[in-house]
Amino acid sequence: MADLGGRRRRAFIGSFTAAGGPGIVAAAVDPDSGALTVLSSVNGVPDPSYLALSATGDTLYAVSETADGAVAAYRVTGDAPEQTGPPVPVGGSGPTHLSVFDGHVLTANYGSGSITAVPVRADGTLARVASGVLRHAGSGPHTRRQQGPHAHQVQPDPSGRWVVSVDLGTDSVRVCALRDGTPVLHREHALRPGSGPRHLVFHPEGGYAYVVNELTPTVTVCRWDASDGSLKPLAEAAVLPGAPAGDAYPSGLVVSPDGRFVWTATRGEDVLSVFAVEGAGEMLRLVGTVPCAGNWPRAVAESGGFLYVANERSGDVTWFSLDPATGLPRRVGSIAVPAASCVVLG
Repeated sequence: MADLGGRRRRAFIGSFTAAGGPGIVAAAVDPDSGALTVLSSVNGVPDPSYLALSATGDTLYAVSETADGAVAAYRVTGDAPEQTGPPVPVGGSGPTHLSVFDGHVLTANYGSGSITAVPVRADGTLARVASGVLRHAGSGPHTRRQQGPHAHQVQPDPSGRWVVSVDLGTDSVRVCALRDGTPVLHREHALRPGSGPRHLVFHPEGGYAYVVNELTPTVTVCRWDASDGSLKPLAEAAVLPGAPAGDAYPSGLVVSPDGRFVWTATRGEDVLSVFAVEGAGEMLRLVGTVPCAGNWPRAVAESGGFLYVANERSGDVTWFSLDPATGLPRRVGSIAVPAASCVVLG
């Protein structure tokens, strides 16, 4: 088993407890085969659907994707996550994503269309938030899904200066600064109406960003300028080679560490799409699609030359080896995790 600074590699898997999920699962990672071996699980908060590790890797943060909305911290120095205190309310409903930035845990609250900054103490535990909520406003043309804002993701940019939040309900990406523990809007960038942006990843060199759209099966390529926090949409690339046979809701999105490939997952079609990154990052070319080996792939993650997929409805996490020349995934194995929703590797 490989070791990172004296600690073996592990994966942490979130799940929907309301749908029978076990909570948070910890698994050992074999660096040679990519294989996962379940070590433990903990059911500390309801619906820990998304997870994020601290920079040091010894603390894990989890949303509680419920109407009341909360975030919890876990010490993960051993094989079983240990909750460090009660969950902290985020002042928003249905948090679907979180990240760590500038001494805070940031959450994207889908139900209330807002983002929250929760202070992190020096020991990694969470302080109860007094303020620190930025509420989005707006809507989109999709009558059922875009009646109001739905923040789906929030994360720092590569420069560490900005926070970006992706809103499915308003077809936009907001760029914010964190001032006195509160996200403050810097500017809002519009994407194509009705596209339903879900998640964003930055190219490793920092000059481009890719946004996967849930309401249309595409990825929007954008130019990113960290000097003034500006995002400019350039083009859209279809995630499927033709029209979908039925439902097609893109979900996960990841870029390779060397910036050569982008992978997406699409629910309904239940496929992984592979894009070759061309030029300096401003173009995506669809290489092909492969089955995700499960049903309803909600999230993807890459680590050590392997791709990991959380298949929510089939209740498993599947891993794939990656062809270094084409980026195409090849299924290697899987473990059962009911209602799996995300995978984080550290």
